[in-house]
Amino acid sequence: MAVSNTAAYERIQGILDEGSFVEIGALVKGRNAGDGISGAGDGVVTGYGTIDDRLVYVYSQDPSYLAGSLGEMHARKISSLYRMALNMGAPVIAIVDCAGVRMDEGNDSLYSFGRIFAHQAKVSGVVPQITLVYGACGGGMAVSAGMSDFVIMEKENGRMFVNSPDAVTGNYTEKCDTSAAEFCAKSGTCDAYGTDEEIRKMVRDLVSMLPQNCETDLSENVTEDDLNRSVSGIESLKTPYEKAAQISDNGVVFEVKREYAASAFTGFIRLNGRTIGVVANAKDELCWKACEKITSFLKYCDAFSIPVLTLADVRGFARSIENEKMAAAKAAELSYTYASLTVPSVTIVTGKAYGTAGIAMGSKSLGTDLAYAWTGAKMGLMEKEYMDKLTGINADKDVYSAQYNAERGYLDDIFAPEETRQKVAASFEMLYTKDVAVVPRKHGTV
Repeated sequence: MAVSNTAAYERIQGILDEGSFVEIGALVKGRNAGDGISGAGDGVVTGYGTIDDRLVYVYSQDPSYLAGSLGEMHARKISSLYRMALNMGAPVIAIVDCAGVRMDEGNDSLYSFGRIFAHQAKVSGVVPQITLVYGACGGGMAVSAGMSDFVIMEKENGRMFVNSPDAVTGNYTEKCDTSAAEFCAKSGTCDAYGTDEEIRKMVRDLVSMLPQNCETDLSENVTEDDLNRSVSGIESLKTPYEKAAQISDNGVVFEVKREYAASAFTGFIRLNGRTIGVVANAKDELCWKACEKITSFLKYCDAFSIPVLTLADVRGFARSIENEKMAAAKAAELSYTYASLTVPSVTIVTGKAYGTAGIAMGSKSLGTDLAYAWTGAKMGLMEKEYMDKLTGINADKDVYSAQYNAERGYLDDIFAPEETRQKVAASFEMLYTKDVAVVPRKHGTV
């Protein structure tokens, strides 16, 4: 079939290597075919191509055909694409612009969503799933987006919702557009948003940093950045993003969920050409949303064998009524996930690591492979001033020093901040062949 000039094709061509797209199922027709509508493709373009010469599967809904709505054959094409991705071990990129299910197809269109969900569940943790929201992504399509690993929205026209804003009790679009990209980013339902051009760059950058599947890593590249390069001044940088960029090869960073739970940072860097997942505290208090954000990121890294670097600087959990509602449960999930990691894990205490929050942030006691601290870092039950007030005893300052904790075996080494890149690079090089024997069970329950 000749390539059309529709938005569905243009969006695919915009993210794939030039000339690499091959369409599959172009002649499939839906029930509406023959009613003055050609029906070819049934409103979704499916196929495969490459990003930086790496195989990816992609589908793009066509808003010019029945508003991109989902019908039975439309859904079958998508499901078939997931089966191929599973068998070939390649990422899936979904480009969504969908008006919802086709009412005239009734339950056949409705239950088709279930088939798509089932296929997504099968490939989850096997191949990366990325959803790009260019138009409407409501109801079942929003659930499908939620089942993918990363969601990127077009900032002007992208709309993601389970219930449209006008259907939410007490709300209307003008009051609070709960489907808009900015709202979704702040609520954590999307990872990033931008213009069409920005989306094209983001998705290509993201795919280049992710493994091809859970068993094959094609993301490694050669770097000429000196592994022993000093990162002088890193301790004075204001944000975890800046710190991560200092550590990374050539400053490469891809941040995930920047606008959600801003007290925590999650993102990918490159170190010695390999992808590393980075977790860091952006504020000294850990809220339940930050715990949730970090937990989700750690699970992804572990599923795809991406090593984890944690930059811990936390004095405790956020002290608010709102945080208390979920803090215990989410802190438990965070601690459980760190304790369950099978990938190489390195933690650096860059400032403070107090109380249970300090333990939850990838501490040695939770099982991180190597735990370090910058010179001058503090660790302990709580800040000294609170300890003194609570006990009435002037606590020994040395108990809070990194040196004391290293002597007790809670740290493997202490070093100056400028040595961070070389220390971390050497650590992950040593941990490269880590292989963990997993206790036989179906799965944990936390």
